[in-house]
Amino acid sequence: MSADPVVLTERLIDCPSVTPATGSVFDVLQAMVVPMGFAVHRYIEGEAPDGPVENLFAIRQGPAGSRHFAFAGHLDVVPPGQGWSSAPFTAERRGELLYGRGAVDMKGAIAAFVAALADIPQDAGTISLIITGDEEGPARYGTAALIERMRALAGAGEGSLPDLCLVGEPTSVNRLGDMMKIGRRGSVNIWLTVDGAQGHVAYPHLADNPIPRLIAMLAELDALVLDEGSDWFQPSNLEITDIEVGNPATNVIPAQARARLSIRFNDLHTGQGLVDRVSAIASRHGGTARAVISGESFITLPGDFSSLIAHAVETETGVTPELSTTGGTSDARFLRALCPVVEFGLCNATMHKKDEAVAMEDLRVLARIYRRIALAALQQPSA
Repeated sequence: MSADPVVLTERLIDCPSVTPATGSVFDVLQAMVVPMGFAVHRYIEGEAPDGPVENLFAIRQGPAGSRHFAFAGHLDVVPPGQGWSSAPFTAERRGELLYGRGAVDMKGAIAAFVAALADIPQDAGTISLIITGDEEGPARYGTAALIERMRALAGAGEGSLPDLCLVGEPTSVNRLGDMMKIGRRGSVNIWLTVDGAQGHVAYPHLADNPIPRLIAMLAELDALVLDEGSDWFQPSNLEITDIEVGNPATNVIPAQARARLSIRFNDLHTGQGLVDRVSAIASRHGGTARAVISGESFITLPGDFSSLIAHAVETETGVTPELSTTGGTSDARFLRALCPVVEFGLCNATMHKKDEAVAMEDLRVLARIYRRIALAALQQPSA
């Protein structure tokens, strides 16, 4: 490799970038790709509390009419928390591992892709990087906003939309290469409220206690069996994630009771359909429901794209990756609107944990895998 992905990862880790991220970490990435011939577009989106967020789109145009392969990822990270063995935003090599927040999720993958770019000639085709500073947060001003910027650039003749996109999320489980994600379940969060009337516990006839109605509502919701799974997805699940009354007094019937649900759902449902179902149950118990749909389920069915990724992985590691839709959501839920999208990256055992670390040899192998994927994707015939 003409660029060492370990060194590039260190440079990114050394820039604190807790979500929503802006500034220096994007400066470092820009400095990496500009010498390779990339035009870099940077945007600041939104305001507090969910912003400001910085997004970056870098594109290197290939020959006219050539295929466009995109790599997507995020430079923001979750807060490091306490108890680290070394400074979380100072990359440190210890033995075979590189430590630092973002080593796995997902500055290491971005560095590996940049290293791969150094060995991909410009005449191979068009390559771009779709990088956000808000994947770990609400994502309100992140990749979804950047996609609209990309559409505007393409409409103005300053680029093109990708034919294929690889997201570098840490998908591997036990060893590099054992899993790729070809889809994700959808996600919806729902806030439930039941109003009553405050009163003295000794005079319940003069009050209206909302708690029994909330309990009955939650019991009905908890008993729901949404489905038994589908061809490519595990069963959908509804989880009660919070119950709140906030009543500091022992002799007062409260005026309101609240709860929160999270539903992860497969391709047998839509977010709005589930919201309507929960809202109807809430209404029967005298409550209301407010929902935020984070994303719909999606799948990139097995085919040429997943096959070329599997071939690249097998060639470099000898491992055949499992095709999976498990886990949480990612920005692939937005990128699927542009083109087929698959996720593949590092081992995820230490992501979001203290002492997050990546095997340095995995970074080097991943760079070689990404190079093979990009070259094969650019050579793939147009659909």
